Amino acid sequence: MTDLHDRILAAVEAGFQAQIALTQDLIALPSRRNAEHEAQRFMAATLTARGYQIDEVATDPDAIRDHPGFSPISEHASTAPNIVATHEPRQVAGRSLILNGHVDVVPEGPHEMWSRHPYDPWRQGDWLYGRGSGDMKAGLIACVAALDALRSLGLQPAARVHIQSVVEEECTGNGALACLVAGYTAEAAIIPEPEDECLVRANCGVLWFEVAIAGQPVHVREAGTGANAIDAASRVIASLRKIEARWNAEAPQHEHFRDMAHPINFNVGQIEGGDWASTVAAWCKMQCRIAIYPGDDPAVRAAEIEGHLRQDLADDPYLSSNPPQVNWNGFFARGYVLEEGSDAEDTLRRAHLTAASAPLQSLTTPGYLDGRVFVIYGDMPCLVYGPVSEAIHGFNERVSLSSVQRVTGAIALFIAEWCGLEAVDDDQP
Repeated sequence: MTDLHDRILAAVEAGFQAQIALTQDLIALPSRRNAEHEAQRFMAATLTARGYQIDEVATDPDAIRDHPGFSPISEHASTAPNIVATHEPRQVAGRSLILNGHVDVVPEGPHEMWSRHPYDPWRQGDWLYGRGSGDMKAGLIACVAALDALRSLGLQPAARVHIQSVVEEECTGNGALACLVAGYTAEAAIIPEPEDECLVRANCGVLWFEVAIAGQPVHVREAGTGANAIDAASRVIASLRKIEARWNAEAPQHEHFRDMAHPINFNVGQIEGGDWASTVAAWCKMQCRIAIYPGDDPAVRAAEIEGHLRQDLADDPYLSSNPPQVNWNGFFARGYVLEEGSDAEDTLRRAHLTAASAPLQSLTTPGYLDGRVFVIYGDMPCLVYGPVSEAIHGFNERVSLSSVQRVTGAIALFIAEWCGLEAVDDDQP
């Protein structure tokens, strides 16, 4: 096996420049929410060229609405399909696997605050820059490249493998859920999110909600007789900060979060309101996000937020009789804990040690991950493990290329042990 491991890692290295080029091609395709169509066509063509069977899975609200993992879909939901490519072995001798990654990216912000255009990927030293480079197009292409490396040796998995390129990961998680509901399961899953070459042990759940506040508009010369919805929004934010503090105080009750200083992060990510500089603002809307702990029921926590606002604002001169309206419009997702001791984790530990020459470390993350779909609802170990990245969701997002190579090698080694190997089917391209 040592000789085979060396050959696999050498094959990853030999194909790495082509892997970087493929990653750059994908980064160059803007794929914000509901604009992922071209990127998904690219992924479908890339996987078709390799001989995989391709399925387009729609994120159909009617198919997943009654599933306990469903998150509310807004009018902004993506209509781009999820792409699932399937490898079938000639003879099953190993264990099945899902390689999952999301193609959607978050808005890039003002382009003038980037060093270069965010969709003109560039290399500088060990870093590859561009929106989505780390989160997570490098990881998605690493899944393809790991299989390419095996094929370059005349080998392929001796088990069924699904490669999933999904949408809606940055806002609902419904893309991965739709693939699960469509019947795509396996004995383990890997998601190469940018996690510093660590394995995610526990992960927060996330709630998204809109807060709408109605004001009483008057001419600004009579401002004292009206009610400014934007001013009122500041008091709603202050109230929500109280629940953030209260939930953070619960951290000692949660094994994987008790040593984390601030696991529950509340954020107002977008705010708009008012119609005229000389008119007291008649309306204000805020798009908000807050984390919850693994084991928390999103419906219970959502009701807690609504109840808190009613109680906390009961003495507010205006909001007590004009309460803010809360609309749940995205993530309604549980967190998860990856239990220790699975064969899949042990396999990854060996693969990482060989590829990185260092023991695999675990971490807890307070952000959302699609891993919850597989762990909670698919009853399978999901190994969220990917490269070192910086400034994801920020300016000059970048991913370490040497780290990408190590992660690609680890995934290829994992496939070799978990799925087993057989000679390449001569009918494949």
